[in-house]
Amino acid sequence: MTNLRKKTPETLRSARWFGPDDLRSFGHRSRMMQLGYAEEEFRGKPIIGILNTWSEINSCHGHFPERAKEVKRGVLQAGGFPIEMPVLSVDEQFTKPTSMLYRNMLAMETEEVIRSHPFDAVVLMGGCDKTTPALIMGALSAGVPFIFLPAGPMLRGNYAGKILGSGSDAWKYWDERRAGNISAEEWRGVQGGIARSHGVCMTMGTASTMTAIADSLGLTMAGASSIPAVDANHSRMASSCGRRIVDMVWEDMTPDQIVTPASVRNAAIVAMATGCSTNAVVHLVAMARRAGVDLTLDDLDALGRETPLLANIRPSGKDYLMEDFFYAGGLLAMMKQIGDRLDTTCMTVNGKTVGENIATAEVYNDDVIRPLSNPVYHEGSLAVLRGNLCPDGAVIKPAACDPKYHIHEGPALVFDSYPEMKKAVEDEDLDITPDTVMVLRNAGPQGGPGFPEWGMLPIPKALIKQGHRDMLRISDARMSGTSYGACVLHVAPESFVGGPLALLKTGDTVRLDLPNRSLDMLVPEAELEARRKTWTAPAPRFQRGWGWMFTKHVGQADTGCDFDYLQRQHGPAAGEPDIF
Repeated sequence: MTNLRKKTPETLRSARWFGPDDLRSFGHRSRMMQLGYAEEEFRGKPIIGILNTWSEINSCHGHFPERAKEVKRGVLQAGGFPIEMPVLSVDEQFTKPTSMLYRNMLAMETEEVIRSHPFDAVVLMGGCDKTTPALIMGALSAGVPFIFLPAGPMLRGNYAGKILGSGSDAWKYWDERRAGNISAEEWRGVQGGIARSHGVCMTMGTASTMTAIADSLGLTMAGASSIPAVDANHSRMASSCGRRIVDMVWEDMTPDQIVTPASVRNAAIVAMATGCSTNAVVHLVAMARRAGVDLTLDDLDALGRETPLLANIRPSGKDYLMEDFFYAGGLLAMMKQIGDRLDTTCMTVNGKTVGENIATAEVYNDDVIRPLSNPVYHEGSLAVLRGNLCPDGAVIKPAACDPKYHIHEGPALVFDSYPEMKKAVEDEDLDITPDTVMVLRNAGPQGGPGFPEWGMLPIPKALIKQGHRDMLRISDARMSGTSYGACVLHVAPESFVGGPLALLKTGDTVRLDLPNRSLDMLVPEAELEARRKTWTAPAPRFQRGWGWMFTKHVGQADTGCDFDYLQRQHGPAAGEPDIF
């Protein structure tokens, strides 16, 4: 047991349920006994909630039933009492119209499940894209000690002797299929070989980005985010989470001691150095604000300008996948490469500082984890643009697109809906050139609805047939973290609520100047004002239920798309309801 014990059995949060000699607590104890537990098993011990986002349709979390058992084993070894609790399984592949519509639902459920149950601390089991930020947002607001257990990346894909990266190679081979360069049989082979095990995407997509952010925030066992899902190290990590969370209860190590302005800055720097998903912008801003840290797009852009990309992992890197990253030393080794840029005094859930965690880390392959002297890209993963198309910001992933589009000017081809765009790109006679700027609007938080991953607009077949594989694309949508190309995303405010993107017309000239971080439509202000006066708001996407609530309360991309009433300024983030 920890030597830093601050809590006693009488001051445990769970003691409010099970300790008093009164009728209410009698009922609590008797119902636990109804479940088959003796009073000495749960009374006076830290009760640990294991919040599990497993489901039979969430392939990323297919191994979680076994991992939950391993967490329980660790909790019991350390003298705690584990309780597994299912929470919403927000899977990326099957949830329509987009999993992002339900991130805040899982965040709310996490907060309320913790608040309403006798948990002294929780282990959060997640990994698939939205589960990581959602679980952490909810747990930050609940305020009890917690550890995040990352699902881990799946094994490398393989087909016909070629290594495949989930998402990234799907897009690549689909373009070749559309161009007629691969057969239906080859396409089926890719389909069967690209995802070979439990775990999240093994590229540096949103899932691995967000678990790396959780790790660098200090919310996982040190280095846990790099471990492949099916590696035996992952099982051992799970049981260590169980043991450590019990000590965290006795130490009263609450999340406000870990998630601070300094640790958020560390996480942003690490994200840039990994080649992170553009979705990191939305989620990290939301997570930080739940902790009372006012992270902005300008903060992220400033860090992006000075942080080189060191992780040579697809899609921003060219050659490797997360399994290679693990063998090369993993996140701790990469953090050590940029240790002088980090606040190494930040505390982490294992009771050690960042500096202590990375002290003995080593890089075993300096092509996978590059030194500062030989980065993959001289700046970080993301850049934030502003201009009359995106006064509140937009994002782009410079290292993942053809450099010739870093400065580009061309005529807009505007689509008002995803079905309209999808139909047009298959038209081999579409009037389009490589200089055309494809634009999709009404795809933001409210317009999508839910901010779907439509931002990597397909290259039109007319250009695919000519050998083109990139072009400038702009939208108020997101894109998968496994995507790539010259895609400007998260245009804010979104067009659906009257943002400037709603005023753009086909044929208008659009100019991107990435070095100067600008994105503009070259249309006179007087003309834009005239268009503004004739614009009418579209009908709301929802009339009832969760969608209606989402529409009424969701923020824009630049603020993290959290609900207004879940942010700290709406009321205290933590504390117990005085209604027992």
